[in-house]
Amino acid sequence: MSNQLAADLVVLLHFSFIVFVVFGGLFIFRWPWIAWLHLPAAAWGAFIELSGGICPLTPLENRLRAAADGDTYAGDFIDHYIMPVIYPSGLTHQIQIAFGIVVLMLNSIIYGLWLARRRR
Repeated sequence: MSNQLAADLVVLLHFSFIVFVVFGGLFIFRWPWIAWLHLPAAAWGAFIELSGGICPLTPLENRLRAAADGDTYAGDFIDHYIMPVIYPSGLTHQIQIAFGIVVLMLNSIIYGLWLARRRR
């Protein structure tokens, strides 16, 4: 497998993880056991955003891209559609904090609704 392909796969994994962190709580309405996977993932995602940290997938992707002699393609799906979601231009620590708060609030609402539904 080429380093470029491996880097693209890491980006897809990273994007999938982000989507799971933000919206994965919705799965608990169908499969409550998902909470055991989602809550740690959401906590990690919120922690990374609130702390201004960097997900370990980011340096891995960067190492793979560097090993592939940098960005050897232009205008593909991942660069055009997914990378701006994962790494928005102008990302500041304040924006990261806002993202972290959104993750916490959205998932608090989802889990609150789920608990209310279970109590009925």
